[in-house]
Amino acid sequence: MQITQTSLEGRGINLQAEHAEAVTVGNVYTAGILYVGGTGNITAITVGGDTVTFTAVPTGFILPVLITEVTAATATAMVILR
Repeated sequence: MQITQTSLEGRGINLQAEHAEAVTVGNVYTAGILYVGGTGNITAITVGGDTVTFTAVPTGFILPVLITEVTAATATAMVILR
């Protein structure tokens, strides 16, 4: 899977994964980006150790943030991509 997004500065961001795993809230994972299959809120811990809440994440969205754990979620069908 390969997805290319362009930032406001015009630099391309290349996101690709070789592995995918369904997410269980509270489990710790090897760092990856998150696919969200069902709309909702997600609280996650980033690779840098920050806890952040993403609000109203839409269905089918890919969060281009490296996370290691989802600590709470109303979103459904989440998959970590690595």
